[in-house]
Amino acid sequence: GDVVCSSFIDSNFTKHTNLPDLPACFQLSVLPWAPCIFLWLTSPFYILYLKMNNRGYIMMSILNRIKTVLGLILWIVCWTDLFSSFHEMSQNQFKPPVYFVTPLVLGMTMLLATFLIQYERLKGVQSSGVLFIFWTISVLFAIVPFRSKIMNASQAEVSNDRLRFTTFYIYFGLTLLQLILSCFNEKPPHFSSVVTDPNVCPETTAGFISKMTFWWFTSMAIKGYKSPLENKDLWSLNKQDSSELVVPNLLNEWEMEKSKAQSVSPEEEEVLLSKRKEARQPSFLRALLRAFGPYFLIGSAFKLLQDLITFVNPQLLRMLINFTKQSQAPLWWGYSLAFLMFGASLLQTLILHQHFQYCFVTGMRLRTGIIGAIYRKSLVITNEAKRSSTVGEVVNLMSVDAQRFMDLTTFLNMLWSAPLQIVLALFFLWQNLGASVLAGVAVMVLLIPFNAFIAMKTRTYQVEQMKYKDERIKQMNEILNGIKVLKLYAWETSFQEKILQIRQKELNVLRKTAYLSALSTMAWISAPFLVALTTFAVFVTVREENVLDAEKAFVSLSLFNILRFPLNMLPQVISSIVQASVSLKRIQDFLSHDELDPESVDRRNNTSEYAVSVVNGKFSWAKQDQAILDNINVMVPQGSLLAVVGHVGCGKTSLVCALLGEMEKLEGQISIRGSVAYVPQQAWIQNATVRDNILFGRPYVEQKYRCVLEACALTPDLEVLPGGDQTEIGEKGINLSGGQRQRVSLARALYSEADVYLLDDPLSAVDAHVAKHIFDNVIGPEGALKGKTRILVTHGISFLPQVDNILVMVDGRVSEMGSYQDLLKQNGAFAEFLRNYSLEDIIEDDEIIDLLLDEEEEEFPDDALSNHTDMVDNEPVVNEARRQFMSLSHASVFWCVCVLQVKLKVYWEYAKAVGPLLSLFICFLYGCQSATSIGANFWLSEWTNDALQNGTQHRASTRVGVYAALGLSQGVLVMFSSFTLALGKIQAARKLHQTLLDNKFHTPQSFFDTTPIGRIINRFSKDIYVIDEVLPSTVLMFLGTFFASVSTMIVIIFSTPIFALVIVPLMLLYCCVQRFYVATSRQLKRLESVSRSPIYSHFSETITGTSVIRAYGRNTAFVLLSDMKVDENQKSYYPGIVSNRWLGVRIEFIGNCIVLFAALFAVIGKEKLSPGLVGLSVSYALQVTMSLNWMVRMTSDLESNIVAVERVKEYSETVTEAPWIVKDKQPPPDWPPKGNVEFIDYSVRYREGLDLVLRNISLEVKGGEKIGIVGRTGAGKSSMTLCLFRLLEAADGEIVIDEVKISEIGLHDLRSKLTIIPQEPVLFSGTLRMNLDPFEKYSDEEVWKVLELSHLKKFVSNQASKLELECSEGGENLSVGQRQLVCLARALLRKTRILVLDEATAAVDLETDNLIQSTIRTQFEDCTVFTIAHRLNTIMDYTRVLVLDKGKIAEFDTPANLLAQKGIFYGMAKDAGLV
Repeated sequence: GDVVCSSFIDSNFTKHTNLPDLPACFQLSVLPWAPCIFLWLTSPFYILYLKMNNRGYIMMSILNRIKTVLGLILWIVCWTDLFSSFHEMSQNQFKPPVYFVTPLVLGMTMLLATFLIQYERLKGVQSSGVLFIFWTISVLFAIVPFRSKIMNASQAEVSNDRLRFTTFYIYFGLTLLQLILSCFNEKPPHFSSVVTDPNVCPETTAGFISKMTFWWFTSMAIKGYKSPLENKDLWSLNKQDSSELVVPNLLNEWEMEKSKAQSVSPEEEEVLLSKRKEARQPSFLRALLRAFGPYFLIGSAFKLLQDLITFVNPQLLRMLINFTKQSQAPLWWGYSLAFLMFGASLLQTLILHQHFQYCFVTGMRLRTGIIGAIYRKSLVITNEAKRSSTVGEVVNLMSVDAQRFMDLTTFLNMLWSAPLQIVLALFFLWQNLGASVLAGVAVMVLLIPFNAFIAMKTRTYQVEQMKYKDERIKQMNEILNGIKVLKLYAWETSFQEKILQIRQKELNVLRKTAYLSALSTMAWISAPFLVALTTFAVFVTVREENVLDAEKAFVSLSLFNILRFPLNMLPQVISSIVQASVSLKRIQDFLSHDELDPESVDRRNNTSEYAVSVVNGKFSWAKQDQAILDNINVMVPQGSLLAVVGHVGCGKTSLVCALLGEMEKLEGQISIRGSVAYVPQQAWIQNATVRDNILFGRPYVEQKYRCVLEACALTPDLEVLPGGDQTEIGEKGINLSGGQRQRVSLARALYSEADVYLLDDPLSAVDAHVAKHIFDNVIGPEGALKGKTRILVTHGISFLPQVDNILVMVDGRVSEMGSYQDLLKQNGAFAEFLRNYSLEDIIEDDEIIDLLLDEEEEEFPDDALSNHTDMVDNEPVVNEARRQFMSLSHASVFWCVCVLQVKLKVYWEYAKAVGPLLSLFICFLYGCQSATSIGANFWLSEWTNDALQNGTQHRASTRVGVYAALGLSQGVLVMFSSFTLALGKIQAARKLHQTLLDNKFHTPQSFFDTTPIGRIINRFSKDIYVIDEVLPSTVLMFLGTFFASVSTMIVIIFSTPIFALVIVPLMLLYCCVQRFYVATSRQLKRLESVSRSPIYSHFSETITGTSVIRAYGRNTAFVLLSDMKVDENQKSYYPGIVSNRWLGVRIEFIGNCIVLFAALFAVIGKEKLSPGLVGLSVSYALQVTMSLNWMVRMTSDLESNIVAVERVKEYSETVTEAPWIVKDKQPPPDWPPKGNVEFIDYSVRYREGLDLVLRNISLEVKGGEKIGIVGRTGAGKSSMTLCLFRLLEAADGEIVIDEVKISEIGLHDLRSKLTIIPQEPVLFSGTLRMNLDPFEKYSDEEVWKVLELSHLKKFVSNQASKLELECSEGGENLSVGQRQLVCLARALLRKTRILVLDEATAAVDLETDNLIQSTIRTQFEDCTVFTIAHRLNTIMDYTRVLVLDKGKIAEFDTPANLLAQKGIFYGMAKDAGLV
């Protein structure tokens, strides 16, 4: 018993016996003290923390009582020991002081623990980390004395100290029990949100262990695996991450920051005048740090811990290799080393993921805070500030810049952690190998500029490639929009060539990028090897006595692997910090903009009889601009109607803005009594239902709402809209006509029941008769607003006699003001204004009204929801297309949700595109590369075993040589495999795009009529991009990690074959985790991206409507709406972060198990193993976690990205139209010689399953006849022409042209022999020459001649570039008339026997029309001409007229005979006023 505590551990005594035992003194002092010290150190901080964060108390529970009782019993047990020591002392048995101190300390600690148990209960902690760690340490440290006591007892039959023996066992049992109990959870505290929230996040109630391992997420993972996740499955956001806490917190800090910057005392002011500019800038960074810094620092502390623990494993590896060298070392030492390794890895995993969790949550809060701050700011900035940046730029602040911050937070700790890791690693390496390390470090440092250079080059290539890609998509978009015209002209091949040329350039750039990335991959994979090679070679050759043994080699290798990560990360971190600092500056500038002065308009209810008064007002848009409005004096009596008139740009709108407080007030004062309603000149419509737009946040009152709709003439429009007033209006009111938008805006004002109405020209957008209706029913003296104060800006002169007062503006001044009669008498500016606008205006109005009464109904265009089908004459198609579109949008949502477990077939498709042999060869190369790498390391382990035999190394040069050869060959193979993969990917990209393009040019017209163009474009842009760039790199990473993991297994199995048994269960576990993760994370990603766009669209909508929002005083409501959208998005983003942590902890646990088993089996088989092999297998095992982790991520990405191949495939295999050229049926080159056309019993329908459009039509047309085709809408006029061109294939019957059945020859042979002048002139971007003659068949003279005939010669020869005149997209830079003439020129150039003329529905200006008609009469004299006429006067002199009705021939004869028949044609002619 009386061991003097001097020699703590006698190493012989412990290490080399089979039954080790620590000295009693050590057992009594250090071991029990450790947990006590821990608890006493942490508890003050912990108690302080609990004091600050009170969550409400928890009721006493059975669990709590048991814990408390156990704590008290433990205290009693410890003090029993103490009193027994006192008792022995009184018996004069001398005990060392340890026997008194230890029980005393332990007892005190147990009391503290018991106190903490209760204190936590009162503060609402459900599960305590501090106590859990305390109990764990206690149990672990009590195991040693526990074992030695058992051994002593078994050796000495009778124990000499019964009491202590018993108390110790009780102590051990109770601590174990406490540990088990502390794993369980208390109930949530009273009055907490947990109880009220229906879908609370389990994290809030999760226990300590569950939080550390992210076990609480498992329920979501399982749910996502079983069925696709929906929004209702997501947990609600934790309070402390929600906008309502985060944003005000940040804004308070920012306000403090701003007030600090402004409060500079007068004395300092003098000094600061010189530096004034710099000093005054408030720093947004400081505000961010103060708001989010403390939370982030917790994460940084975790990172520091993790960095330190990282270096424990190489040390343990050294001990393990040492252990295998000593033949007589006891086994228990080996086992404890193996478990220590496992423990260290496990701890590192848990700590690392806690750090990530803190960082990501900080990032998430940062984003919420920044978005909230920008949104709130955008509602109050001045117009000047708004002008300085476009809407797009401000939305970018929110999307791009906030995102950059978010990405940065995850890296930010690397800024100090990377240098720390590098320093530590170098320190240990230096200890290990001395100065030779510098050689290795030199290689690493040299690789950095190499990688940087590659990155620079890659970036320039990427920019170039983006350019080509954009160009290709633009062309493709045009082609798809004009695909019908291309088909009619048979021009497809020429345009396909153009696309393929661009694609070729794009692929060339891709190839360069691929070669570069192959180089960088080689650098990245060979780097660790090169470093090791140079270090070892230098080490062995510097001095003779330097011996490379296993311990040195493998410990160095594992240290080099640690070193590799920070070295690669640093450049990335620095570049992302640079980007973030740019973003920071932009955000700070935006948040520092001037705000509107809320006091500029006096809103207090002053009692004067004027509702609106402006005295000596002088206003400008920006402080430094010159005043726009000057010397304004306006008094508007309560309840009167004031009209504001004046020429364009005289400041009418500015006056309204000034009254709203939108302008800078330079002098004077404004006052407005009561609330304001505002109707802007351009109606601002939200992306919501019509009803929401009108209510604008006010409660719904049926009666009042109906009246408002009536007054604003909206009732008939709502009947046309598909969903009535519940119709969703698209962004910017896209599916309402201009007039409807304006009336909705007016209805909003009317519904708001304000005191003062500011109406900025609301009548200009609507038709005249509607304007009259609105004036009478809403604005005018008898309207719904009578008795309110109204200020109406207007151009409509007809209403002026009915208003109370008129205010005439001239150049920003009030020129005169008074009633209509007064102003006419004065004969001043107003009279002149009336003269300018001419009084005929008033007279015309009345005539127009009669014409327009029927038109307003038709104002909602049928096209609003259809996909602009060109076949306007076919009502069913448009509606069909609309129906399709509606159902498609449902279908696509459904399609998204059907989680496609991508079948092996798709992978096989991709492999086929790469080339089956090439794919195999790539895999073979990867295999070889892994083999050489294993070979090199085996050789290294053999080399290190040399040292054992004779202590020297005489074959150093051969060893180094072979090692170098193996390693370098690995590098070369890596490069080869990357190169072949690059070739393969380019081949696949080319092949897949080519088949898609081919198919789309051969697809029949009906496909394009029923598929939204956007969807096809998506295949060409997004999916092709994925196939070009994303997919190959994913495949590369996947192959890399897969082979790395496999080679680890091989090495471990080779050195300890028994390991094979463990692999199967580990693999099963791995697959299980992987399946759960992939399924859930993919859906979380989907939900996140779906909920992201509403934030930005709502924001851009808000920016355009700030003045309206402010006028109605709806700021807070909109802020709340925005916050809600952000929270909705974070709600799906948060589980996404956690799913990654969840996966990480589980996968790394599997990796740690591999480490454990590799070490254990090495210990068991140590007789047969050389130290080299042990080092090899364990150092391989230490690297495996990284590969396993990445492999899951890559399989997940691979599954998401391979879908692109499937989608491209799907569109490459749609049904095609008839072949372009049928070789054995080609008509003679001069066909058709005469131009006879015969329809024999012909019927046709648009698509399978639709009704016939033409039924059993039979007619014969002789060559050179001119035929007019007329009929009501939907009679099948356009279908006739489409049949001639075979855009529609016959359902029945034949068409014969000059003895050739057109259904038998190739489409191009047919279409190139017919000419059409289509309804809508379509031009493609490119030269004018290309638009007339894409195949360059004709000479320049011919082209000029044609231009002369089509009256374009003068226009073209005036242009600088003549025929090379660039047409912009859709021919925007030519007028509509000119475009029509270009189409005529095309027809003249082809000059075929048969011409089809589809007259434009919209009356093109009559002049152009006459030009076209006369040209056709002269130039196409001897040709057969079919004209689809909308205006009958053009066909009155034709040979015959064909009247169609419901798809049948109603009448067919000369115009004169038809008129005499008094049939349908006569009726139409009568309507047109020709009879």
